[in-house]
Amino acid sequence: MILRNITHNAIVTALERSRVVALLGPRQCGKTTLARKFVPTDSAAYFDLEDPMSLARLDEPMTALRDLSGLVVIDEVQRRPELFPILRVLADRTPLPARFLILGSAAPDLLRQSSESLAGRMETVLLSGFSIADVGMPAHQIHWLRGGFPLSFLATSDSNSVAWRKSFIQTLLERDIPSFGLGTPAATLFRFWTMLAHYHGQVWNAAEPARSLGIGETSVRRYLDLLTGVYMVRQLQPWYENLKKRQVKSPKVYIRDSGLLHQLLGIRTMPELLSHPKCGASWEGYIIEEIISSVQPDEVYFWATHAGAELDLLLFKDGRRFGVEIKRADAPRLTPSMRTALDDLRLDRLAVIYPGERRYALAEKVEVVPLMDLSSNGGNLFEGL
Repeated sequence: MILRNITHNAIVTALERSRVVALLGPRQCGKTTLARKFVPTDSAAYFDLEDPMSLARLDEPMTALRDLSGLVVIDEVQRRPELFPILRVLADRTPLPARFLILGSAAPDLLRQSSESLAGRMETVLLSGFSIADVGMPAHQIHWLRGGFPLSFLATSDSNSVAWRKSFIQTLLERDIPSFGLGTPAATLFRFWTMLAHYHGQVWNAAEPARSLGIGETSVRRYLDLLTGVYMVRQLQPWYENLKKRQVKSPKVYIRDSGLLHQLLGIRTMPELLSHPKCGASWEGYIIEEIISSVQPDEVYFWATHAGAELDLLLFKDGRRFGVEIKRADAPRLTPSMRTALDDLRLDRLAVIYPGERRYALAEKVEVVPLMDLSSNGGNLFEGL
């Protein structure tokens, strides 16, 4: 069994200081497994909103919840958004007999009433699939190929992993997304998602996908926001400030899980991945997710100018600015683009991530960092972070 102590400890800390804790992340990423460590599923304080028995118990939600004490878990809470006003009332009681751990497979914007009803009462913990820190460096190639979803990563063969991912995509499009009350046809959304896979790592422009699908740009943006809201896509926003250079002001798009990206691109094995035209973009997106997961920055952006200078990641944490460049190369070198980013963005440090094994300095404030350093939870990715 793969332990996820970092996330477990984050939940414990959040429950100590907040009345309601939301554990959010994509379906099948391990939220329920973590919640069972706090409350067993056969407990009266555990509600799974995909279980008809739990739904029946919540026909009168105030009656069902108000007499419970300790920790109460509500799984797949996005299926009953009308519970949020009731949770607000229960969380405001003094003394407080119960705290609530709610699990959801959608971002707060798709949870509709949560942000308004539980403002100031709810703390959010985000969970993705397994990280390099979870699985260890010896398994990182399988992790890159199959992605971090537990049942995909732990499959007994590549073909079984492919079968699971195919089923996951189908279920998400045909059952889960319609449950939000959105009438987007599954076939159209699948075509759009597949198209996004070919834009992985590129600056977003809605015009071309709209033309290809024969729909308006407004609909394309809605599809993009929908897949972002269920944690399938990351829109990495650009950073721009009052500089003299003309800067890119559109987001980059990434399929967040590398295994799903490869499924959409028709990549089944490691040799196919290494020879695929999107190999470099896939590795970039994979490392971006690992860095965000391990460093836990306050804000994250990319930066690019129309003159060609760019930075893969700009991280803000504890009032400091850190840059990341991702290079799938044997021995990365200092580039003019890195120097420009250091000066124009006033970076405290810049790390160049590569798949090698040796860490070395390129210049003042610039260091080449091997991928294996991410397996220690990013603790030494930046000096003094």
